[in-house]
Amino acid sequence: MDNVDTAHSPKGAQAPSEFFSESLQGRTHASEVEVDGSKVAYWTYEPVTVTPLTRTILVIHGFRGDHHGLLRVADQLPGMRIIMPDLPAFGSSEPFVHDEHSVERYGKFISGFMAALDLNDETVLLGHSFGSIVASHFAAANPGTVYPLILINPIAAPALEGPKGIMTKLAVLYYQASAKLPRQLGLAVLRNRVIVRIMSITMAKTKDRALRRFIHGQHDAYFSAFADRKSLLESFKASVSGNVAEVAGKLTLPVLLIAGEKDEIATLPNQHKLMKRLPDAKLEVIPDVGHLIHYETPVPAAEAIRTFLEEHPA
Repeated sequence: MDNVDTAHSPKGAQAPSEFFSESLQGRTHASEVEVDGSKVAYWTYEPVTVTPLTRTILVIHGFRGDHHGLLRVADQLPGMRIIMPDLPAFGSSEPFVHDEHSVERYGKFISGFMAALDLNDETVLLGHSFGSIVASHFAAANPGTVYPLILINPIAAPALEGPKGIMTKLAVLYYQASAKLPRQLGLAVLRNRVIVRIMSITMAKTKDRALRRFIHGQHDAYFSAFADRKSLLESFKASVSGNVAEVAGKLTLPVLLIAGEKDEIATLPNQHKLMKRLPDAKLEVIPDVGHLIHYETPVPAAEAIRTFLEEHPA
């Protein structure tokens, strides 16, 4: 297995303190749990003060990310108890022992993880990007297990179709080729800092230079923290073969969609189409941001989450 070492600092890789509150470190508790034979690392961010509005939010991060990516959103929700695992095969968590890293299997992981932590049906489920696919498919297949559902930068349409389809197909070839190369060469291609930086520059929409440096630093530090090439290829295929719209009609619980006005991966027109297919949905559009809401605009995202949970109490 192509193992990597990853950092556990809740502020990320030497992240500037200006991007996090002083209270975040004190709220942070790192833990490990075994789920179906794999070690899973997870972080709990306890509420500063417990109130009648305090909820437990289980966060599912995106492809090639880990728990660090949603930290700025968690930081803006000091009244909530937030649990963020590194998904199996990413960050500090081990891959699945035998199974393919598919959307369905990640959904099974959510079931096992919730059972291991004794999380009840009042748990709020939140997914970002690829995590939105996993979270929505889980909620559709397991009605009544979470309430409600929150999707940030949700993947609302098939990635292999439309104007961006050719780029997605090229990315599939990139991951397939990297998996077939000799181990060291394949890893070097996957972790190439130039490729990672191009991806980061493309997605970042902020004009704030300090924030852009922070975003690039986060991607440099954590975008290559995957367990091995096999599981990475499997999870990538899962990320481009599934979408939220596939299960929209089965999502009978309230769903909050938080979309970026300039998102080129999960485009705004597709978000409006998705909302119309959901039985009970609310769409919050954040202006001047793309696919990195969790890094660039955590304050309005957190405000939307708080309002939505107040509207849909446990």
